[in-house]
Amino acid sequence: MSSKDSCRNELRFAIRQLSDRCLYSAAKWAAEQLVGIEQDPAKFTPSHTRFQRGSSSIRRRFRTNEIASTPTAGVSYVSTPVLEEDEAVDGDFYLLAKSYFDCREYRRTAHVLRDQTGKKAVFLRCYALYLAGEKRKEEEMIELEGPLGKSDAVNHELVSLERELSTLRKNGTVDPFGLYLYGLVLKEKGSENLARTVLVESVNSYPWNWNAWTELQSLCTTIDILNSLNLNNHWMKDFFLASVYQELRMHNESLGKYEYLQGTFSFSNYIQAQIAKAQYSLREFEQVEIIFDELLRNDPYRVEDMDMYSNVLYAKECFSALSYLAHRVFLTDKYRPESCCIIGNYYSLKGQHEKSVVYFRRALKLNKNYLSAWTLMGHEYVEMKNTPAAVDAYRRAVDINPCDYRAWYGLGQAYEMMFMPYYALHYFRKSVFLQPNDSRLWIAMAQCYETDQLQMLEDAIKCYKRAANCNDTEAIALHQLAKLSKELKRSEEAAFYYKKDLERMEAEEREGPNMVEALLFLATYYKSQKRFEEAEIYCTRLLDYTGPEKETAKSLLRGMRKAQSGFPSMDIEHLPP
Repeated sequence: MSSKDSCRNELRFAIRQLSDRCLYSAAKWAAEQLVGIEQDPAKFTPSHTRFQRGSSSIRRRFRTNEIASTPTAGVSYVSTPVLEEDEAVDGDFYLLAKSYFDCREYRRTAHVLRDQTGKKAVFLRCYALYLAGEKRKEEEMIELEGPLGKSDAVNHELVSLERELSTLRKNGTVDPFGLYLYGLVLKEKGSENLARTVLVESVNSYPWNWNAWTELQSLCTTIDILNSLNLNNHWMKDFFLASVYQELRMHNESLGKYEYLQGTFSFSNYIQAQIAKAQYSLREFEQVEIIFDELLRNDPYRVEDMDMYSNVLYAKECFSALSYLAHRVFLTDKYRPESCCIIGNYYSLKGQHEKSVVYFRRALKLNKNYLSAWTLMGHEYVEMKNTPAAVDAYRRAVDINPCDYRAWYGLGQAYEMMFMPYYALHYFRKSVFLQPNDSRLWIAMAQCYETDQLQMLEDAIKCYKRAANCNDTEAIALHQLAKLSKELKRSEEAAFYYKKDLERMEAEEREGPNMVEALLFLATYYKSQKRFEEAEIYCTRLLDYTGPEKETAKSLLRGMRKAQSGFPSMDIEHLPP
């Protein structure tokens, strides 16, 4: 059996088992990967080609020669998922409980299964109790603090669930799904080390539950923790490592894993979206836009991940494309957090910041842990000069994910607006630690060092140098390096940076005051160095301008004529106006 056939059979069994246990998001993920496996051309049908058309172009575009894969040796899994189903023991009661669960009547589900002892029934009963506790916790939070308020409400089912699942694990009577739920409970209670151990046991026993891998990923906050995990080899491990690498900002390693996985899952929309995320983090917006355009052609009603696409369109100021996307998701599902964020971005780009905040708040009412909405709402409050509200929004974002560099950067901006540069520096440093290749963050920190309260120009220069080496697309760093070097009387360094800045402006065909400033300084500098030929070139270029710089250039040329012996006679007065 080929590798693709093996993966296909494994996923088919897993989808049924996950759906039977009401793990619908994991079943959906598995089904998407199943359809993403490239079909045998001899077995192609119109339905296959219709779903998979177009995806291969992205695969070819991003394929690299360096591919990292999980070794095939030492695989300890069975070829297809096989579990004790307990069908004969509690089948009828289980069917009733599952129907209650599907109607979100979680306590009725647990009540029906109270006397059932099969592993599947025990898992569903415990899972229903966990969700009932979560539902009650959400209700308490809204009653006490409102939909966006902070609250100390807890899931009151966690203690009893931990006790029961711990006993089952010690007795060896818990299945991989029970271990997944036990790990989830331990994580909620703050027992992260034990939660990692239990979740590793779960994925080693049953690797097809993506929910378990996702929970394990949230506990892998450093590369050392990741390397300490004793994970068996399986192709699902590659999906996990690719996702963890992305969270740990190891974007090239993540891309390598996803490109390897595309060898089997050639048409996986999930993998394409993850590649787009990695490219987004690397600020390769053109490539991200290409991927999302193709994703929408293949899956026109997709809302998941489209908020990131809207961020790209916002950054590129694509009004019409963002308007079309906002209209599209509004018609598809307007009460999804992603949809609300996309519409919020649209109004923000139009400058309607109050309306934008309304939609970001709506996204948070739908999911108060939706990280992007907190960060984007903070940006809007900064635009509205409402710094206390901005600080609160950014703090809520870093509470959810301390690795979100955008929120730390936002806090730095907010404190800079409040003329508190030392606080601002603290937050800017956190942001550049998390995203060291983003020139905007280094420029923001440099500008903070330049403020009248700090005047730490040497540190500002170091930051601008880092920005210049990080593909400063806004062309700020080189000009500021030249100005600061000039201010510190470092003429040679200033000339070097002005020349580099001038070359860049010429390459990009940009005109403006920065070019005039560079030409004036270089003309003066080379005259002082008695390098008259080079000085004359810059002076001649200044004669094309109509402002006071033209008269300055004429004066410089006169001075060079007098200072240079044997210099050919030049009639400065009759130069063209």
